[in-house]
Order: sequence, then C-alpha cells, then structure tokens
Amino acid sequence: MSAQLHSDPLTLGSLQNGEEEGSFLLLDEDENLKVQSLSDFLKKLGCSQQNSVKVLCIFGNTGEGKSHTLNETFFEGQQVFRTSPSQFSCTVGVWVAYDPKLSLVILDTEGLLGTTNKQNQRMRLLIKVLAVSDVVVYRTRAERLHNDMFQFLGDGSKAYLKYFTPEFRSLSSRYGLDVTLSSLGPALIIFHETSRTDLLGHGSKALGQAELELQKRFHELGATPEAFSSIRYVGVKTVIRPTNFSMLNEAVKKQILDTSTRSSRPLSHVFTALQRLTECFSGSIPESQINVTSIFPDEYFTCSLHCLSCGSRCKNRMNHLKDGVPHQANSLCQYTHEYANKVFICKRCYEGGREMIIIPKTVASRDNPWMGLAKYAWSGYVLECRVCGIIYRSRQYWYGNKDPDGSIVRQEVRHVWSRDNECTMDHHNAAQRLLDGVNNIVQTVNDYSIGPKTTVSSWLTDQVAPAYWRPNHQIIECYGCTRAFEMAERRHHCRACGEGFCHDCSDRTMPVPERGWGLSPVRVCRKCHSLRKVKSPDMSEDDGKDLLPRRVAEMAQSSIDKVSSVLEYPLGFMKEAARPSYWVSDEEIFGCHECKKPFTPNMSKHHCRACGQGFCESCSCHRHPVPSRGWHHPVRVCNSCFKKKQEL
Repeated sequence: MSAQLHSDPLTLGSLQNGEEEGSFLLLDEDENLKVQSLSDFLKKLGCSQQNSVKVLCIFGNTGEGKSHTLNETFFEGQQVFRTSPSQFSCTVGVWVAYDPKLSLVILDTEGLLGTTNKQNQRMRLLIKVLAVSDVVVYRTRAERLHNDMFQFLGDGSKAYLKYFTPEFRSLSSRYGLDVTLSSLGPALIIFHETSRTDLLGHGSKALGQAELELQKRFHELGATPEAFSSIRYVGVKTVIRPTNFSMLNEAVKKQILDTSTRSSRPLSHVFTALQRLTECFSGSIPESQINVTSIFPDEYFTCSLHCLSCGSRCKNRMNHLKDGVPHQANSLCQYTHEYANKVFICKRCYEGGREMIIIPKTVASRDNPWMGLAKYAWSGYVLECRVCGIIYRSRQYWYGNKDPDGSIVRQEVRHVWSRDNECTMDHHNAAQRLLDGVNNIVQTVNDYSIGPKTTVSSWLTDQVAPAYWRPNHQIIECYGCTRAFEMAERRHHCRACGEGFCHDCSDRTMPVPERGWGLSPVRVCRKCHSLRKVKSPDMSEDDGKDLLPRRVAEMAQSSIDKVSSVLEYPLGFMKEAARPSYWVSDEEIFGCHECKKPFTPNMSKHHCRACGQGFCESCSCHRHPVPSRGWHHPVRVCNSCFKKKQEL
C-alpha cells in the first residue's frame, strides 16, 4: 500500500489510541473472543438483534492493503479500519465493523507472511473467520498469482469440509437454526491488482475465462476449492493511483443480493457460531506435533493427546471432553505391562448388547470390609458385574477353578490417555484396606480420647514443672511466632525464659546453669540462644532443687519416645509396602496437593483413594466409594474428586 495514500497527520494521530471509530477488536492474536456477550456485540456494532446480515472477510499477505481496500470499498475512504505506512503490521487479530447500507458485517484479518511467534494460532484463527463468512475476499497485488494463494485457499477448503461442516450441522440442530450453516460454503472473490502485467483472462472474449483459468490452476496444484460455493475473479490494472475499487464493490453487492446459495441470517446466529468455534478449536498447538503437509494441518483442530501405551493420536476435535465425548483413536491399542491397560468385560452383558467393565476386587459390594477381607483370604478375589452380580471367585473350589477369560469375561486392551485414567487391573488393595481398617479404629479411639488425654498430660506436666515455667493451660499460642496451637500439638518450654514455644521456635540448645540445668545443653528458644551469655535482669539465680521432678519426667519421656520411634519404623515400612501403585509415596509429599500448605512433623498426610495424591485433613475430609480403584465402600477422597459429576 502506498505511503502517500495515508500521509494525513490528523488521521495517523487518531489511530494511535487503539480501536477505530466504527471498528473494534473481535478476536485477539491468542484466539480469545474479546466480546463477552451477544448484547455487547450488538451494542458495539450499533445494530439490533432483528437485523439480518451477511458476513464478509478479507485475506491476503501482509502489506497488500487489505484494510485500505475495505475502507475504500465500503466506507468511502473513511478510516474505519486502521492503516499505517509503518513497516509493522497495524492489524493484529480480527477487527470488525458494520456497513448498514449493505447490512454487512466486515471482518479485517491479520496479514499472511507477517512476522509473528504465534504462526499456528494465527492460521487457525484465519480458518475460523473463513468458516463464519458468507463472502471471502482474497486481496493480492502480486503481478502474477502466487502458489501460496492457491495453497491457502485449497487447504482452507479441506479444513472447512473436514472439521467445520460437522460442527455447524450439530450447532444448527442444537439451537434450531432455520438456515443450516453448513449447507454451502462461502463465496470466494479474488481481487487482483497489477500495475504492469495483464490481468487473468486478458484478450479472451468468452465470459468466465478468468474463473476457468483459476479452476485449472487449483486442479494442477492439487488444491481443490470444493468448500466455496462460487469463485469470482475481479482484476484491476492500476497504472496511476488511486486504485479503482468500483468493480470490487459491484461484485460484492451482487453476491450479497444473491440468496440462491446463502441468505442473510440474524446476528445472533453469527455470534453463536463464532463463539462455538472459539470454544471447540482453541488451546496450545505443540510445535513438536505439527506435521507440515498443509497450511492447515490436522494438528490445528484435533486433540493433542497421544495414547501412552501405543502412541496413537486422539482423532476427536479439540476440547471434545467439554461435550462429554471421550478420547478415541483410529487404531487398536497394544498391551503394555507398565500401564496394565487390559480390562475385563462381562461376557453375558456383552452378548446382550451392553458393555459392563469388570474390575477384580477383594471385597464384594454387599460385604462389609472385615467380612470381605475374610472371604478374600479364603476364596480369593471376586469379579462382580453391576448387572449380573458376583460372576467369579478365584478360589471358589478346592481345585479345578477355571480361568475366567473366555468363559465368563472377555478381555480388551484399552488406550491410556493419561496416568489419571489408567485401566489398571491391579486393584487388589487388601493390604491397604487392612491398614485403613486398623487406622479407623485407632483414629476413632484417639478422636474420643484426645481431649481428656491432652488435658491430663498438660496437668501432669505442670505438676513437675519448675516455678518459672508458664503453665500449659495458659499457653494458647507460640510465644515466638504467635501461631495458635492445635489441640494435640505439643508445647515446648524454653529452659531459660520459661515461655511456651512451638517446635520450630525452640529448636536451639545450650547450657543454662543459672536456672539449675547444669552444663549439659538443653532446649531454649531462639531469642535466648542469641543472648547466650547475656543475663536478663529478671532472671533469678536457681539452685536447681525444684528441677528434680522435671528431670525425672524428661528421662521417662525420652525413653518412651525412643521406644515409639522403634515401633513406628515397622508401621511406616508396612504402610509403604501396602501402598497401591497409583498412590504418591509419602517421601515425595512435601505439601498438600490442593491448598499447597507444607506438611509439618505434627501433620498427617492423607491419600485420596481416587487420584492418589497427598492432602491435608481439611482438603480430604469427604468419604465416597471409588469402584474404579477397587474401593467399593465410602473411603477418603479429596475435595476435587468429590465434586466430580462422573462416577469415581
């Protein structure tokens, strides 16, 4: 575009503020819809919901003067769409304006071949704009038509038919639209401006010769534009500026008035279609997965997940899980021991037209945990169908037990799309269920006794405490960090000042002979430790006579702690050995998976039976059966898994 056409300083000054008068940003470079609602869209366009419109968009390489073409063709040269003589692109994303004379919504797009670090998102954005348009104008000022134009339009046509036509069909049926958006694609107008070379079809008296030459060129390049309802060539040879846009204006008017292929539709239909496409086809496009065989490769529109077992790519469109459509692949999967992706299907239900997945488990759904574990020890694991009930026990008879495969169940290898939905058959959680049962009993006893136990313990401690120690019943919060103590949390006394502290604020040791503790290092707070040899004026000399009961109590407590640590080792070993394969190890859990609160030595780490992550008590207080993991009775689950609508 010529710099002399846009040298008006007033015009350029008005363009620095972002949105132009009459145009606004509809989609940004990240494919985000900038208009949040239909009412906002109508308000910005300045028209009512009853208006029936058609949509026109323009494509072309950067610097070809697309915005200038729209201003001259539809707005009599007014700067509705931004233009600039700068080397940098002035149109980023998709901008929109409304022409009330033609009842036409006009979309201005970012130029092709422009510098960007989001090439994949830009190309997908352009094809979405093409999909909602009734008229597509391709603007080029090349002296001879380049292959990239034919490749862009041909690949765009294929992508439209493959991905957008089915989506428009479902959209039309879902919202009861009168006009099926996918019945015929948009009309294509190629606006070709030259300054020295002859136009396409020059010298031929036959009508439509230029269009025939275009079709031939498309066919030779293997880029058939099947999606376009019609193709029109508009050529202008400009020797002396300005460019004559009257032929383009007439061609557009003729196409808009033609209702044989596409009729006008309400603005709400346009906005709904654009909103739906933005929801369906969005998200990151990994560069490593792009197979560059087309301007619009399948990776722009399809789900990016690959099966962890066989590597097959999901064949569904992007964001299909939001519509409740599961992952699918065109090829069969292969079994991998790492993912154990083999499932059992009840044979009787399968022959009756139903697919009921069977998971081996230790306890039947009607048995309580203790009785079920007893039966498991005697009769082995069970296969239970939700329709047929218990169909198999691995040790039902003393001898001659048949293998269930083939006679009772059929095996099928499933794709594994993420580690969260592994089809693991190894759900024999007998060891962990036994530990859970023991822990439940212990926890119940502790819950009822924790109050009295803490009270008695505090009272006994106060009876043997030195006179300068603050009594336990007066210690509500740590004297150092002022954090409130939990009910079962231990209070530590500084041997120097006698105040109550948490473990972290009293982890220093030093001799305190002035208090009668002799020359052996004892627990002190950080403040007293920093004042090691500075004697506070309020500290009175102590001969240590009243410390004898406390020393005896500490020796007893130390002995009990050592015995407890010895007993805790096999318990921790048992817990690790009984841990199901999908659980995160305690050694790898440093904080709650949900609230990110770091675990302290006094906090318990709880595993969600559904996802296997580690949580604190408040983030995993719910109970719910998790049959997919082999837990058929209410067990601990995290808040996120508890809120899931589908069965765990």
